Amino acid sequence: MIETLRRWKERGIHVWLLACALVSIATTAGIIWVLASESVKFFVHVSPFEFYFGTRWAPLMEPRHFGVIPLIGGTFLVAAGALIVSLPVGLASAIYLSEYASPRLRNLLKPILEILAGIPTVVYGYFAVTFITPHVLRPLFPNVEIFNAASAAIVVGIMIIPTISSLCDDAFRAVPRSLREAGYALSATKLEVSTRIVLPAAMSGVVAAVLLGLARAVGETMAVTLAAGMTPNLTLNPFVSVQTLTAYMVQVSQGDTPAGTIEYQTIFAVGMTLFLITLAINLVAQRVLARFREVYE
Repeated sequence: MIETLRRWKERGIHVWLLACALVSIATTAGIIWVLASESVKFFVHVSPFEFYFGTRWAPLMEPRHFGVIPLIGGTFLVAAGALIVSLPVGLASAIYLSEYASPRLRNLLKPILEILAGIPTVVYGYFAVTFITPHVLRPLFPNVEIFNAASAAIVVGIMIIPTISSLCDDAFRAVPRSLREAGYALSATKLEVSTRIVLPAAMSGVVAAVLLGLARAVGETMAVTLAAGMTPNLTLNPFVSVQTLTAYMVQVSQGDTPAGTIEYQTIFAVGMTLFLITLAINLVAQRVLARFREVYE
């Protein structure tokens, strides 16, 4: 009797886990279906070549232009700036937490660092507009606009520091202690062990952390909407207003655009573009991680 109940319990757990997996797959399939079906209606009226290679984006004004390159450029301008801010700080803090900090200090500092991930993104946006631009950027660059890509990149970089730091810290702590001891036996300093032994051995985890942070920066919405503005400029100048893919989706989703119109369908075309970019980042991450595993195994 007990054995039968245990068998049924195990079978119930198996069914429950399978159902959870199927729900995740069905949700993803539903999102792809909605994006694809609405995007097809959009591309009936707009050439895919014009959409993906055009350099002017003005779907809400006459004459209309549907070139999404300025939105993609703005997205990656903010994301690249965010990585420039977050990668050195996140990597250095991870090295300190895993190699230098005492267990007591580490248990104190790591939760405080991860509080940054719990702050609402809209707060980061207002922080950029009310502090970063007027008190940090304008004293150094007087011609910077109120809404600009640099302030958005700074706050998004601060936002993803916990992601990069936490994942890198976990990767460093997974490196066998014997490798560190071998380095110390050869008279290496703690810094040399950290940067020349631990860091290369944990490179797959570091790359995963960087790519995850990049995906987080590409998909950020409210902070970049408030800080970067809504001007679709194709530029490399971080001190002018730009518009990202997510910021445009926020702009059109405010309720002023009638459903079923071509302007409304641009939301789904832009959403599909963002989905493809995120998918490409994940595929690259898988290839890079597989390559590093081959090297270090």
